[in-house]
Amino acid sequence: MTMLDQAVARYHKLLDTPEFKDLAWADELRRQMATRHLMQGGRPVCPVLRPHFITRRQYTAMTKAAESLYSAMDRVRGMVLENPALMARIELLPAEKMLAGVDPGYPYLAVTSLLDTHLNNGTMQFVECYADGPAGVAYSDTLSELFYDCAPVKKLRKKYKLSKLQGMKRLLTALLTAYRNTGKKKYPRIAIVEFRTPLKTGPSSEYMLLAEYLRSEGYPTEVVTPEQLEYRNGVLCRGDFGIEIVYRSISAQEFLVRFDLAHPLVRAYREGTVCMVNSFRTELVQKKAIFGLLTDETVTASFPAAEKKAIRDHIPWTRLVTQSKTKYKNKSVDLVEFISRHREKLVLKPNDTSTDMHSFRGWESDEAGWQKAINTALRSPYVVQERVKIPTVDFPVHQFGSLDIRAMDVDVYPHIFLGKVGSCSTQITDVSSGFSTIAGMAPTFLLETKS
Repeated sequence: MTMLDQAVARYHKLLDTPEFKDLAWADELRRQMATRHLMQGGRPVCPVLRPHFITRRQYTAMTKAAESLYSAMDRVRGMVLENPALMARIELLPAEKMLAGVDPGYPYLAVTSLLDTHLNNGTMQFVECYADGPAGVAYSDTLSELFYDCAPVKKLRKKYKLSKLQGMKRLLTALLTAYRNTGKKKYPRIAIVEFRTPLKTGPSSEYMLLAEYLRSEGYPTEVVTPEQLEYRNGVLCRGDFGIEIVYRSISAQEFLVRFDLAHPLVRAYREGTVCMVNSFRTELVQKKAIFGLLTDETVTASFPAAEKKAIRDHIPWTRLVTQSKTKYKNKSVDLVEFISRHREKLVLKPNDTSTDMHSFRGWESDEAGWQKAINTALRSPYVVQERVKIPTVDFPVHQFGSLDIRAMDVDVYPHIFLGKVGSCSTQITDVSSGFSTIAGMAPTFLLETKS
């Protein structure tokens, strides 16, 4: 049994002792979540009663691989901006291409981004990249603070060293670095720009937390919607609140469905009067097709050895779905025929993360359903990706006054600030069949033995 397995088993055993079995501590934890804005739709953002543990060795390996991959994606970004044929393989909308051509005023591919990572018994695979105001930093930091001092975690800390992974401070540093790179010296005011549903009148709880933190550090911050923005006399503003930094939590595609290129946000961005984080150029890596370029050795042949190794070891084979020939393990294949014949090991994913189109898992489909999925993928921008096993971990869940141990799918997200991993968060989803509302975040701690 590994140290990680031992720590999990020890924690679960603690919960079965008289000290914790009455779950009064769990009720208190839920009350604290409600007080700290850690609720969504009336439910806690964290539906489990245990943190997710990552060993120092896992975190170090993930950091090294993620940073090499970020460097490779930045290299691809430069190639795509100079090569229309490569740009076409990303499948950007015409307006997205135009916005990608606007210099944001700083040299970074992404000021803040995250990678969807599957950690499995010593193996590690990155399956997607997110760069539209990546969520999770504020929730993760706040959950870590609450769980670190809750009773069973304090008990476990007598046996193991647990380290919190705090990201908001690093995010602020990254925002200010990008802002100063644009040549601006004014003390910045920050707007977190998000969409809201018609029935939602206030900001999302995560961005409320982030705004509170930024204000506590001395930076005036408001959470706003695109509809509230104006551009007057070279100043982007919401009412009387002038804005120097825009933290963008909306994708370009979502934005362009609702607004045109004359919108105040676009005008301010194109004229360089605001520092936008992330810039519209990050749409190049937000599209899943970027992994198709990264796993194409004709594109990456001249990349440094460390980057090629990170791609080879940690990115599943990916291709944009088209009627074409391609390479799979150094063999030339007809792509559509290959997809049709190997459904058990393939998944079809919409190219754009923000779309409402669905993914299709070949191993969950029959032949007829898979062929229908292929036809859908040929009509709309989709990628095909080799199957990656999602790690499943047991977590204690508090429901209806009792505690159950449930198997959960686990996705770990290293948060990258200016090319360096600064923290990470964990998403969990109930793997049981049928309808389940058990999904959300778990606080993430580094686990080490005490010397």
